[in-house]
Amino acid sequence: MKLTAVSAGLSTPSSTRLLADRLTESVREELTARGQAVSIEVVELRELAGAIADHLVTGFPPARLAAAIDAVTGADGLIAVTPVFTASYSGLFKSFFDVIDPAALAGKPVLIGATGGTARHSLVLDHAMRPLFAYLRATVVPTAVYAASEDWGSGGDAYTEGLPARIRRAGGDLAALMAARPATAEADDDVTALEQQVADLRFD
Repeated sequence: MKLTAVSAGLSTPSSTRLLADRLTESVREELTARGQAVSIEVVELRELAGAIADHLVTGFPPARLAAAIDAVTGADGLIAVTPVFTASYSGLFKSFFDVIDPAALAGKPVLIGATGGTARHSLVLDHAMRPLFAYLRATVVPTAVYAASEDWGSGGDAYTEGLPARIRRAGGDLAALMAARPATAEADDDVTALEQQVADLRFD
């Protein structure tokens, strides 16, 4: 199976990339436990910023951007992580998905994540990212992961799951949808089956 992670972090090192890597590892572990071999590719959008701008202007993707788009559209599952800017996803993140054919992600299982300096921005997951992927007709898993600065190294408490637990649960959600998705089915045929799979997952 093919798993692609998209990281829109701008710095090196980046908490956005760190979250993407941890989510990717969680999905890999879950799929391996299910007896599924998985290949992983990470797309760093900061390295493609100029190419994305060129594509928006010319309508033709440079070779590196075309390869990244193919990695996203050809994946069996997608992880998409962005930093929060002005209470929403970053412009670079949005610009990348703007250059992808709107029908190319139909039915594809997607795990969304975001990073920010404070927990107050966590609503970006439901107010911005879910609507974006709903428009693209992707199937977004129930558990999304937001990581504020104070979440790193936090184990949670009796009432709140810590970041590692949320990452494990989200990874399990995406792995379940990837494993259930028929590899040879057309995207439109996948939507109904995936919606049922999502309905069977636990919402918290």
